[in-house]
Amino acid sequence: MFPRLDYLEWISGRPEVALYDLASSDLRGDRDHEPEVVPTPLEGLDDPPRGATLETQIAGEYGVEPEQVLVTAGATMANVVAAATALGLDPDADAPAKQRVLVEDPSYEPLVETPAALGAEVDRFARGDDYRLAVERAEQAIADHTGLVTVTNRHNPSGVLSPRETLADLADVVSDADARLLVDEVYAPYVTEPRDGPFGGPTAVGLEDAVVTSSLTKFFGLDDLRVGWLVADREFVERARSVSMHFLGVADTSRALGRRAFHNADHLAERSRTLLAENTELFESFLAERDDLTGFLAEGSTFAFLEPDNVDADDLAAAAWDEGVLVVPGRFFGDPDRIRVSLGRNPSEVAPALDALGGVLDRVQ
Repeated sequence: MFPRLDYLEWISGRPEVALYDLASSDLRGDRDHEPEVVPTPLEGLDDPPRGATLETQIAGEYGVEPEQVLVTAGATMANVVAAATALGLDPDADAPAKQRVLVEDPSYEPLVETPAALGAEVDRFARGDDYRLAVERAEQAIADHTGLVTVTNRHNPSGVLSPRETLADLADVVSDADARLLVDEVYAPYVTEPRDGPFGGPTAVGLEDAVVTSSLTKFFGLDDLRVGWLVADREFVERARSVSMHFLGVADTSRALGRRAFHNADHLAERSRTLLAENTELFESFLAERDDLTGFLAEGSTFAFLEPDNVDADDLAAAAWDEGVLVVPGRFFGDPDRIRVSLGRNPSEVAPALDALGGVLDRVQ
């Protein structure tokens, strides 16, 4: 029933042994991949007052009620639960199941394969020029039995960020079709200048029939906690809570450290935005010096989807790996002509990693 997730199988174990990690998109900084009882960024920070819960902290960040928040074991699990709920897999759901899911293209592989594993028919709609979120294309692709439309913001793999206005237009189209809009927002806070939204990024929370997922993994670099969440209207979250009982929950230790992270969110965000700004500058300089890579770096992003001009993308990724440089082949996102390059480490590690990638490009052409 469950198909293989080729990308997750491929990436497993590679960041730990890579000499130059240009694949990990979480803002990890100088932390290694070894698990820590207390992650380094949280050491020495204060805990919140007694009685605080992750649900109330997350609700406060999004300006919703705690009953509109479901805490999950990471954003991937939040997406699984959201898809299962939207597809009517809850036996107590009032409405009959609508077993079609529409997913942006290109996209993060689990967002395509998970609904298929749940028995849904999965169709795609293409993003527009420069990977902008093309609402009109989604509208044309929606069918009567579409129950869920799924997008990412920032777009994974291109890094393009959609404003709330565009998300609102898409939400109106999806709601008019009596479907749900799922927006994976793990990369939404990736902005060098904070905006008026959760963690400084735009959000679809509060839009009609929208479901938002995110986690502490990417922007805060706290992947070892496996703390994610789903935010939607109360009815959807109540159903999702029942669905989530079939899956792994969040350990109490992770919940405690997650509460500490939220209590110190401003401090942690400052660290992350310093990484973003410095690595974005390094990336911009790297791309400006290369005439053999087609693509762009979206403003404020530290990851991009690039096409090598003079060598096959898979061959480039393999040659890079042979020299200890880790980049992600675009085939895992549905575009075999590109690679995704991500800068999540400290600038002192990113600069030589980009130099090493440039050296590989020079040798394989």
